Amino acid sequence: MDLVRTNSENNDFVYLVKQLDSYLKITDGEEHDFYNQYNNIDVLQHVIVAYIDNKPVGCGAFKEFHTSSVEIKRMFTKPDARGNGIAGKILQELENWAKELQYKTCILETGIRQVEAVSFYKKSKYKIISNYGQYVAMENSLCFEKELIQQ
Repeated sequence: MDLVRTNSENNDFVYLVKQLDSYLKITDGEEHDFYNQYNNIDVLQHVIVAYIDNKPVGCGAFKEFHTSSVEIKRMFTKPDARGNGIAGKILQELENWAKELQYKTCILETGIRQVEAVSFYKKSKYKIISNYGQYVAMENSLCFEKELIQQ
């Protein structure tokens, strides 16, 4: 597997995000439009795309949340590539990149209906926190945080 650091202009990232959005439209149900307004990829300058045999199979990104933290965004692995540790490697690379840029923490939001995602973030040592920002009043949102150990 190859991990490529890029930005939101990467065509493979755009391709993967379209698949992610199709999936989320189903799982988010009536709340999809609310969540979707916060998922604009144009602002993402820190994107990872995972490739197996030169084919894009997963992605993730982060954007600055404030001066010491980033928000993980647009994590996705194609269904036929799941179960191979791809998401974990993408997330680890995003965390490494954030550390290189001197950020101290990562935060993120996922939906409680995304059971696999909730389990994945817990396994990746993210801790549940109070909902932040636009997610404060959203009952179906679950927010997480992870302290980045500076090396």
